[in-house]
Amino acid sequence: MTDWRESQANFPVLPYSMKDEPEDVPEVEVEYGNNRNGEMLHNSSNKRSRTTSDCWDHFTKITVLGIKKAKCIHCGAELTAGSGTSHLNRHVRSCLSRTQQKDQVDDCLEKKEVTKDDGTCGVALQSFDPIVASHKLATLIVKHELPLRFVEYDAFKDLMSYCNPLAKNMCRSTLKSEIFKLYNSEKAKTMKLLENNDSRVAITTDLWTTSNQKKGYMVVTGHFIDNSWHLQSRILRFINVPAPHTVECLSQVLVKCLWDWNVDKKLSTITLDSCTTNEAMVDRVKGMIPTESMVLNGKFFHMRCAAHILNLIVKDGLKVIEGGIGKIRESVSYWSSSPKRLKTFEMTAHQLQIVCERKLVLDCPTRWNSTFDMLDVAVMYKNVFSRLQHCESQYKCLPSDKEWELAEKMLDYLRPFYSLTDVFSGTAYPTAIMFFPVICKMRKSLMEWQMSPIPEVKLMADGMIEKFLKYWQEIHMVLVMAVILDPRFKMLMIEFYFPKIYAVGVAEQIKRVRDLCEEIFNYYEVTSTTLTCGAVAESSLAVGYSLKGQRQLGFLNWAAFEAFASQNTKLTNSQSELERYLEEPLVERTADFDVLTWWKMNKERYPVLAEIAKDILAIPVTTVASKSAFSVEGRSLSPHRSRLHPDTLEAIMCTQHWLWAADRGAIPEEEIFPGEELNDDEDNGPQILN
Repeated sequence: MTDWRESQANFPVLPYSMKDEPEDVPEVEVEYGNNRNGEMLHNSSNKRSRTTSDCWDHFTKITVLGIKKAKCIHCGAELTAGSGTSHLNRHVRSCLSRTQQKDQVDDCLEKKEVTKDDGTCGVALQSFDPIVASHKLATLIVKHELPLRFVEYDAFKDLMSYCNPLAKNMCRSTLKSEIFKLYNSEKAKTMKLLENNDSRVAITTDLWTTSNQKKGYMVVTGHFIDNSWHLQSRILRFINVPAPHTVECLSQVLVKCLWDWNVDKKLSTITLDSCTTNEAMVDRVKGMIPTESMVLNGKFFHMRCAAHILNLIVKDGLKVIEGGIGKIRESVSYWSSSPKRLKTFEMTAHQLQIVCERKLVLDCPTRWNSTFDMLDVAVMYKNVFSRLQHCESQYKCLPSDKEWELAEKMLDYLRPFYSLTDVFSGTAYPTAIMFFPVICKMRKSLMEWQMSPIPEVKLMADGMIEKFLKYWQEIHMVLVMAVILDPRFKMLMIEFYFPKIYAVGVAEQIKRVRDLCEEIFNYYEVTSTTLTCGAVAESSLAVGYSLKGQRQLGFLNWAAFEAFASQNTKLTNSQSELERYLEEPLVERTADFDVLTWWKMNKERYPVLAEIAKDILAIPVTTVASKSAFSVEGRSLSPHRSRLHPDTLEAIMCTQHWLWAADRGAIPEEEIFPGEELNDDEDNGPQILN
């Protein structure tokens, strides 16, 4: 298959174009003879001769039996040569083959609106550029996860031939080269964005093993607030990590990534799942990167994934009804294991006049939210399961009535926790602000559950509180600073919730938070490069684009908090920037309030705090952004792409994320084409990512 770029040598030079300078035209000498069947044979040899007429752009000089002739490159007609060129010019003007080619090329010219010198708009013709076309085709394949073999489909070739009859087809090897070109181009743009940004970068990373390739991949994502005060995230690497996945191996891969992207000296935090391997890896990373470049010498460098901790807490609580959950899981697995059983289940539900609005879903035991989804659907069909026990003798795992009742009660208790997972998992808004109110809400709910008259609920609450207290002291302090940087809350949110959480020592805990604020402020005040004596902003209200996730704060008791705030607001004449910010009245809570826009408008008023806000509000409380990359990766590594090389996969995954982020700030799931039968087998060796 011919590379499209090979057509660049003779395109957009048209077959009917005229040249200003004479050029050499090859002369081919042909000697004719007869073979044993009486058919004509010839031998040819190339010669070069100098010609001056432009008609030779359309002819090749040949010699037939000692007679010089001119052969038309369009229709193949042979005319005499050496006695002038008038008859050759007449043939060029009348050649039907040449005329048809000219019409095809004219059809390939694209109409484009242009602005003339006098300011008026007009329409001009723009020739087809194969380089631009190759770039756009690679972008299409990457953004929408089309198979590399797409360019070799007959229907696609027919479409391209119709759009441009002179364009040559592209093969998979050429497409891969274009994808790597696109990868290197987008990587340079992303590196420039990080280089020009003056805030720190928060890192999330996670490691998965694919089911098809049995290979481990680490995704490293950088999160930051850009100079326009927009929250951004970019995948830095999608790395194949060879086994064994030891602490030394993982830390070296991560540190090399940070070095390659020049973010090792502007890190704020790294968010990881809570496990001993990750803790050891963080210690090793801190030994390889100078802690002097980290905030407070890396005191808050390691952030534990809040969603993972919530998962561990709830899983401990669900152990109370582990037996009932096991029977429900077996029941769902049994009746969804084959189309025949599923059809029987649906028919039975119809007989009982139960509408099958939701399909049975089998959970992943390591993810409590998937267990919640399984239970939530199963309890809707508990009567169906009971009826089926009398129809199917092999079905012997029906939960008892008490187990169904406990499952329903646990769902009612855990439903708020399920919605809190969505709060943590946001990527379009600063989740750091949400952390403290959510955690306080969880703690308050668990304390209420301990007073429940249901023994199983009390046992669940005891187990969850034990796990909660294990992680609380480790993760809450730096994110408490985040809620203080929300001008709707400040220290009053801390003073409102701490008495509800701590039975004793409330004053000491509040003092601890204040000391932390002063420690961080003093650090930034010394290292800040943006200290100015700016004028006071015209308004303290942030009115801009609506912040996604604003609705997630609906669980707060706003009336109680606002009453508390109105009684505890104090006005002083403090000269400290931090004290002045904390003691000023809270910003009015509005539906379209955006904390980033507020800080953008007030950065001249609070220069040091604005710099702190830019770093802390970018910290993600979960590794969900890294996990979402693996969600897309799961489709890329279908069985039909099982031989996709890791370098090619990284180029596709990173480039896709960068392209979508540049367009809309995220990868919209509705733009992905799942379930397609991809058949990309790579036999070539690795390609080096520059």
